[in-house]
Amino acid sequence: MPKPSVLLILEGTYPFNGGGVSTWAHHLCNKVGNIDFKLYSINASFEKETKYKLSSNISEVIQVPLWTPDEPYDYISYGEEYYKTVAKKEWTTDAVVEQKFIPLFKSLLEFIYSEDQQIEDLDIIFHQLWFYFEDYDFKETMRNKHVWLTYRDILARFIIGERNPDASLIDITVGLRWIYRFLIPLAIVNIPRVDIAHLTLSGFPLIPALIANYKYGTKIMLTEHGVFIRERLLAINKSEYPYFLKSLLIRFSEAIARLAYYKSDVIISVTTFNQKWEKWYGADPKKFKVIYNGIDPEVFKPGPKPSHLKNVPTVVALARVFELKDILTMIRSCAVVKNTIPNVQYMVYGDDTAVPDYTRECLQLIKELGLQDNFKFMGPRNNPQEIFLEGDISILTSISEGFPYTVIESMSCGIPVVSTDVGGVKEALDESCGFTCKPKDAEEIGSYVAKLLLDEDLRKNMGESAREKVLNNFTLNKFIREYEDVYKDMMKAEGSKAKLTKIKDFN
Repeated sequence: MPKPSVLLILEGTYPFNGGGVSTWAHHLCNKVGNIDFKLYSINASFEKETKYKLSSNISEVIQVPLWTPDEPYDYISYGEEYYKTVAKKEWTTDAVVEQKFIPLFKSLLEFIYSEDQQIEDLDIIFHQLWFYFEDYDFKETMRNKHVWLTYRDILARFIIGERNPDASLIDITVGLRWIYRFLIPLAIVNIPRVDIAHLTLSGFPLIPALIANYKYGTKIMLTEHGVFIRERLLAINKSEYPYFLKSLLIRFSEAIARLAYYKSDVIISVTTFNQKWEKWYGADPKKFKVIYNGIDPEVFKPGPKPSHLKNVPTVVALARVFELKDILTMIRSCAVVKNTIPNVQYMVYGDDTAVPDYTRECLQLIKELGLQDNFKFMGPRNNPQEIFLEGDISILTSISEGFPYTVIESMSCGIPVVSTDVGGVKEALDESCGFTCKPKDAEEIGSYVAKLLLDEDLRKNMGESAREKVLNNFTLNKFIREYEDVYKDMMKAEGSKAKLTKIKDFN
């Protein structure tokens, strides 16, 4: 009897990039028994090598690069016969695009900009878009003049004019380019037949799950780490995009998030914090389940501090250097601590090359505050269980998180944590294990860091409590057992939306 099969759908993470979601996925694929995993990995560019050694539980990796100069199928074969690829281009005539695609494209744009949306209609639109791209070429379709004319006319009707006088031609062109890139997974119609499509965010990676659902009746399962729509709104708010592009991105992202919640048979959160956002965007609480991230306490365990750091008050962080981790606030907190503890050392382990402009801003702030001897970027490492032991405490200054691994990894090592109160941090980190602070409050963060560094007994007591809390609540065995149970239950249950109940005429 064949194993149950799961298409694990990821974006910008496993198996080509690191981070918390990648750690989660690696644990899942390595430890969950009797499952045949197939990875659908959406990335910005084409990746040649995986960052992780893949488990024998993974039988296939499908990579879809979204933002390359060429199309994904120019880099990768997706198993479609050559004759059909050529035929689809030839069949995609002006008349076909105008008669068959434009009514669907028009309906999609109208849905995005409508104030009266029925999510069932968006499901039907995507079903018919998939059906169209089964026979016709994505690139030839989207580059057709009728697509631009329709897009222009819809924008003129809904948003250009008094409500948005500053929409420029380049803004409008960029908007269509975004739509083109977000919809690229519709071009990859050769999805493997699987029992479950497991999403790792409620965003545009929903599209391959929809195709599997429409094509095979595959059930859809969502694990929400950081809430996609919340983090998208935070990023847009900080961006310098003009109003038109912000509005398009928000509206399209909100529509996709709502569709992801509607189509998912089970919605798993890594923290209860996520659920208020999910309910806000229409998710049915009957689908909800919380499964906390888990770690191996035999790997992350207490140990001695390295001898070269024994008399140095040390703060460690495992964090990719980019805006959501708010490293600028971490740097400012170091300046606060230095006022009391002049030889304090902050050591940040993680990729500091991914967002060069942000790293430069951080380095400039370090120089301005005179912290060159106190705050150091150490680059990425593959031994987090040893990194935590370098610190007297660990720190997290993010403005958004799901249920961060770094918190429970540090706790398991007996190292107390000072963290911003974001996502599900407080579900792991209580007053017996460390301190939580308001995001962006460098003074409060710095005061708690100094308090812990100056009080050895407090650090020791908090470290012991932190270790105990992990052993009781956040072990890898518990995490794996709960996912195995969900997969088994989904295999037994009927999919709630495996088939559409109506077909709509968009002509």
